[in-house]
Amino acid sequence: MFAASNQLLWSMIGLLLTMGGTFLEVYGTTLPWSWSHQGIKTFSLGVSYQVGAVLLVGCLGGRNAAALSQIAYLVMGLTLLPVFAEGGGIGYVKLSQFGYLLGFIPGAWICGYFAFKARPRLETLAFSCLCGLLTVHLFGITYLLISYMLPWRAADNLPLIQAILKYSWFSLPGQMVVVCAVTIVAYVLRHIMFY
Repeated sequence: MFAASNQLLWSMIGLLLTMGGTFLEVYGTTLPWSWSHQGIKTFSLGVSYQVGAVLLVGCLGGRNAAALSQIAYLVMGLTLLPVFAEGGGIGYVKLSQFGYLLGFIPGAWICGYFAFKARPRLETLAFSCLCGLLTVHLFGITYLLISYMLPWRAADNLPLIQAILKYSWFSLPGQMVVVCAVTIVAYVLRHIMFY
């Protein structure tokens, strides 16, 4: 699909976007028809652009570049570089949210796989992003289930249902907004770059 040099370039772009997106919070605004009464007000959606970066590199760079960027991200974070939301280091594997980080690799790969199965249309790119997001959450929930069975149970000591609600359910609305934004950005960029 892409030459090796292009895949390496996209994987580096994906790595940088994921690292930067980890620390950028997603905000929304009030609806345009209320701006004349209240002005433009912003509010947090409770998520970062991290997952958006994972999906965007899949939509633009393809499955291999996307997966490679996320492998590099995990390796960097596990070797003490503070690229994760709460720092880094090998101890991160004991945190509840680590399964979601592991899910970035197959999620990015699946998103990239479906993004290049058909011509870049809004609905195909949205579908690929949703498949990638679903994969991230499936890996995260599976990791939560396994970690609650092991003796070194997750460090935050939340009951399992509350952990699933915190890391999956409550973040989904904000992540769906990010999926919409990624779909539009990927659609425009794919047409500008003619692929």
